[in-house]
Amino acid sequence: MRMTGEEYRESIRDGRTVLLDGERVEDVPNHPAFRHAVDLRARIYDMAHEDRYAPTMTYEDEGGIHAITNLAPRSKADWQQKRDWVRLVMRDVGGLALRMGDETVGALWSLLDGREMLDAVDSRFGENIANQVERVRIEDRYVVSANTDPKGDRSLPPQEQDPDMLLHVVRETDAGIVVRGAKYETGAAYAHEAFVKPTIANWGNETLSDYALGFLCPMNLPGLKHICRSSLSRGLDPEDYPISARFDEVDSLIIFDNVTIPWEYVFFYRHTKAAAFVRAMLHRYTGFPFVERMIHLADMLIGAASFNARQTGLDKNPAVREKLARMIVYREGINAFQTASIELAEESTAGFLMPHQSTFYAGRAMACAELPAMMHLTRELVGGQICLTPDHKSFDEGESAEWLKKYYTVNERWGPEDRRRLLAFARDLVNSSHAGHRISFHLFAQAPPYAHLGALYQTFDWNGPLDFVKAAAGLSDRAMD
Repeated sequence: MRMTGEEYRESIRDGRTVLLDGERVEDVPNHPAFRHAVDLRARIYDMAHEDRYAPTMTYEDEGGIHAITNLAPRSKADWQQKRDWVRLVMRDVGGLALRMGDETVGALWSLLDGREMLDAVDSRFGENIANQVERVRIEDRYVVSANTDPKGDRSLPPQEQDPDMLLHVVRETDAGIVVRGAKYETGAAYAHEAFVKPTIANWGNETLSDYALGFLCPMNLPGLKHICRSSLSRGLDPEDYPISARFDEVDSLIIFDNVTIPWEYVFFYRHTKAAAFVRAMLHRYTGFPFVERMIHLADMLIGAASFNARQTGLDKNPAVREKLARMIVYREGINAFQTASIELAEESTAGFLMPHQSTFYAGRAMACAELPAMMHLTRELVGGQICLTPDHKSFDEGESAEWLKKYYTVNERWGPEDRRRLLAFARDLVNSSHAGHRISFHLFAQAPPYAHLGALYQTFDWNGPLDFVKAAAGLSDRAMD
């Protein structure tokens, strides 16, 4: 029931069509563009079998031992174990992994919260959702999230341009629905399945629309193609790029070329009311592990900046301490929002423990909006040497080595190797192509900034402030209508 790393590697050798740099990839697990990401996910599978990690990474029920990531939360303890899971994984692998499945499976739980509404559309849908949630839990599947379409001309509705710009149903068959279009997704080329759902877009104002659909999609279905962006890790030496070379999670444009989605994988389709309902509740669980990772990203930024201050003897400088304190406020702010959203958690319609929505969404908006400023503070505190330091071979070979070792020796405690390694790590963390990619990823990964604030606006309890001001200002009852 708990997959091993090797079983995971074999499971994605399933004939899927993966295209990279104009060529077809025959063996995803061993291809240099995907190998590090596959090894990372395989390591997570293996961690769950190790005695030192299993108590945190798994839970047991009458059916056996399962991954804690796939357990629908029913208590604060469940959420704390999920938080501990993230910490264990990030510390073990020595970096930050963003798309590892735990941040997607919660979207399936949110569908169960909407089961009554989906059953009213078609009684098959609720049963399909329950069955697929249980299958993912039992089989320990790695599920990613397919969300964003190419969209085309966004001033036009999809019906007035190339219909494939938004994923849509082209026909029904006895086997399932046949769909065309495309979606962008991170990690799809080496995941088992993707939860495919509508983007934030105008799929039409009709009651029924071919663009309003959601389903779980195995990544090896006939007609499905993964067109992947070039790897940011290719050709990089981990000595010089310790993050980019190991933690690039490759994104794909998934092409649905008349792909048949079996009926048992379909969650809803054609009903715009159901699509809008699901879209509104999509991140109530999935956003939590996404934001939880940002605590560890903040730790990396603080650690790099603090080590540099200690190496160069500036850690007692008041101006340096002030900037480090601002970074600590950011880190602890995220942690406080995460903790409070669980402490104030509410029971959902499906009986799950749901993070307090406005508290969580406020934390997500703050964490994503402030990230660029925190990365820039890190640049400022580490200093200009992150963009000037030669690669590690210059420190080890030739006549440059002697001079570099001289000028990169800070004192008896901090020699040239530790100095070089810290600067390489900091450069990769905030100045590399991978660092720039991370900024864009956090800007749009779950939703654009306006949608973050829109979700907060919709979930905030307005009665508290309005009742307070109504009483304080002596307003009439009509003011609350």
